[in-house]
Amino acid sequence: MAAIDEQIEQVERRFGVQLPEDYRLFLRSRTGMSQFVPPADDYLMLDSADELIDINEAGEFQERFPGSLVIGGDGARELLTYDFRQSPPPLVLLDTAASDWSAAIPQAPSLTVFLDQFPETGWIWGGDSR
Repeated sequence: MAAIDEQIEQVERRFGVQLPEDYRLFLRSRTGMSQFVPPADDYLMLDSADELIDINEAGEFQERFPGSLVIGGDGARELLTYDFRQSPPPLVLLDTAASDWSAAIPQAPSLTVFLDQFPETGWIWGGDSR
């Protein structure tokens, strides 16, 4: 088994989730990303598999957002997060200072849709849902 597959399995065991297949493929094909994405020119960070456990255990995030899994963000306070309270889990944006799920801003129903739309739309900052 490849090291990346072992890291993915560790994340799934630790948080009791099964990562969506498109996200698994992303993790296998890249070591994360951190860049401005044109033409929207918004900053997008997607964490590598070996960062996920530490990021998700920081700041009591799991206690405030049970069923969450942070996978990246905007490079500042906003975190791109899977909402595993739903099946399949959509992606939402959560502020690091938010106290509960009521602050979640829907981004996309899957990583594939998110990555397809992000260059044009960038981050959704209102209550708009895709």
